[in-house]
Amino acid sequence: MVNAIEAKGIVKIFDGFRAVDGVDLIVPKGSIFGILGPNGAGKTTLLRTLLGIIDPDEGSRKLFGASRPLTQSARVGYLPEERGLYQSMRAVDTIAFMGALRGLPLTTGRKRGRELLEEAGLGYAADRQIRQLSKGMAQTVQLMGTIVHEPELIILDEPFSGLDALNQAKLEKMIRAQAERGVTVIFSTHVIAHAERLCERIAIIAGGKISFDGLVQEARDRLRPQVHLETANLDGPWRSALPQNCEPEGHWWHFTLPESGVEPLLTALVEGKAGIKSLSIERPGLHDAFVAIAGEAVAAQMDEMVDETELQTLSAGAKL
Repeated sequence: MVNAIEAKGIVKIFDGFRAVDGVDLIVPKGSIFGILGPNGAGKTTLLRTLLGIIDPDEGSRKLFGASRPLTQSARVGYLPEERGLYQSMRAVDTIAFMGALRGLPLTTGRKRGRELLEEAGLGYAADRQIRQLSKGMAQTVQLMGTIVHEPELIILDEPFSGLDALNQAKLEKMIRAQAERGVTVIFSTHVIAHAERLCERIAIIAGGKISFDGLVQEARDRLRPQVHLETANLDGPWRSALPQNCEPEGHWWHFTLPESGVEPLLTALVEGKAGIKSLSIERPGLHDAFVAIAGEAVAAQMDEMVDETELQTLSAGAKL
């Protein structure tokens, strides 16, 4: 089966700076694929290179098996990070215009545009000018223009940036709906939670290099589950089933699940009369996996970016 995207050894240099540095990447058809990393990591440059908007200085890439990606542009919907719409154009005409750029007849684009707006609960805004819409509504219109020609591949560069929680949820719903149609969706983000909720596969990028490419489950499986145990007793033969350096906090014990698994642990606790009062096993989240893969410094940078985004969202909401 031909993959949606294949890249090998991609390098892109600007003024001596390697914005993308030897990237290998495969995106299977029909997947939701997240490119996760902080600002300046190389996400946008990588996406533009994969699409053929810019050429790599080294390496090769294929889009639907074609070594010249621009020949496949009619099969692609691309939402760049920089938003830009004609302010005097009506919402429905904006959607139709963007579809026409991909070869969709204007009449078909207007019809589909109204349908998309109705499905999103924005049918009332179809004939309003872009300048009359809120920022979230305008971004939704631009997203609809990205998908109106029914592409096989949708690429979204930081699509959640600047959206409030309600519009973020709507966008997630639209992404899932496209994936259910069999469309391949790639989006870049610095918000780990979006990738964890939506993606089957991710690539983690920092400093132009990809440190992980695979299933979200595989990233999380790099870390063992954590056990949270409360016992009535604090000593007994069952203590040998716990890690040697494990010390209680009151009657609570917190430790990494042994490689032997949970069943031997439970047997030792029961037979050794630990007096189990509470036991939970917590699988590591994608954030924990990201820290382990990319490092604490990159993770801290990502967390700071999320905080700034949340402050901007709250500020924008206060002005409405």
